[in-house]
Amino acid sequence: MNEPSPVQSDTESKANFAPGWYVAATSANVTSRPMSFLLNGLPLVTFRDATGRGAALLDRCAHRNAPLSAGRVIDGNIRCHYHGWEFDGSGTCKAVPGLCGEPEHPGRRVPSFACRDSQGWLWVYSEPDVTPEHEPYEIPCADQPGYLTIREQLEMPGPLDAVAENALDVPHTAFVHAGLFRKNKDRKAIEVVIRSVEGGVEAQFIGEQRPEGLAGRILAPQGGEVFHWDRFLLPCIAQVEYRLSDRSHIIATTALTPRTPTVTDLFATVAVKAPIPNLVLRSVFKPVAMRILRQDMEILRRQTEQVARFGGEDFASTEIDVLGLRIKKLLREAASGRVSGPQDERQIKMLV
Repeated sequence: MNEPSPVQSDTESKANFAPGWYVAATSANVTSRPMSFLLNGLPLVTFRDATGRGAALLDRCAHRNAPLSAGRVIDGNIRCHYHGWEFDGSGTCKAVPGLCGEPEHPGRRVPSFACRDSQGWLWVYSEPDVTPEHEPYEIPCADQPGYLTIREQLEMPGPLDAVAENALDVPHTAFVHAGLFRKNKDRKAIEVVIRSVEGGVEAQFIGEQRPEGLAGRILAPQGGEVFHWDRFLLPCIAQVEYRLSDRSHIIATTALTPRTPTVTDLFATVAVKAPIPNLVLRSVFKPVAMRILRQDMEILRRQTEQVARFGGEDFASTEIDVLGLRIKKLLREAASGRVSGPQDERQIKMLV
């Protein structure tokens, strides 16, 4: 099955940008000092107001368009470094030094973006001056008793859909992560069930044995069958879940924030339960997980460079590329405001 993929460009990046909540930074890194970041190419600035609540504004002063991120936070308002105009967390102008009249005026507002601190991350809603209808995604098992929770932030090469597919792609693991996670030998047939779930798509892998490699031996030293699900949930959640025994469970949730058409910020929350003490688990599991992520970074870098070198994507796909095309379709539809009904459940065979 060959299915061409469209060229990834700046225009398409915006066309594939689904509205919703995206992680801007770790909550701990957002302080009263302004911090700039890009959300799909749009410059924003975050800071904390006088109550400690996170705020996000367009990083452009309404007066002469200087970057607000170059300013300071004074009594909970962000002050522009150019002429001293001040704005609160809602974007309302609160001070114009030298002006005899009132500073507040609709024409002096800066667009503001809803913010939430949740589970160690600061989430920002992608559309300005709206009240979101729902809260940010609740990450399962994070900080629950019995689980070791690891959070990491990485800059990944590639657009959001490519990074999401990589996170949820089984076939590459026997090559990019050989020895750490699966091996390219003694493959056995398993069944994969692909189904629609609320806000996304899920693949369930049935009949899979404990993955070969160091990661599998750490989590399930006794071996045996594993229960494995991969999920993509709009607008930006890629999630991998393994249950390897009654005592072993790992669920890795990555929130993906597109910075530019070729760079995606990855915010990972990994909750792990294993039959070894958490202190030992952290010292062993985290270095392995980080090595796997660095390997993914390298192959994504090479893929991104190749796409640019040849002027766009020209992908061929088969049925074992389980979620990549569905991710692209979901993003395109969400970005255009279309909501299609759930697709029929389907089953395929795969050798792993």
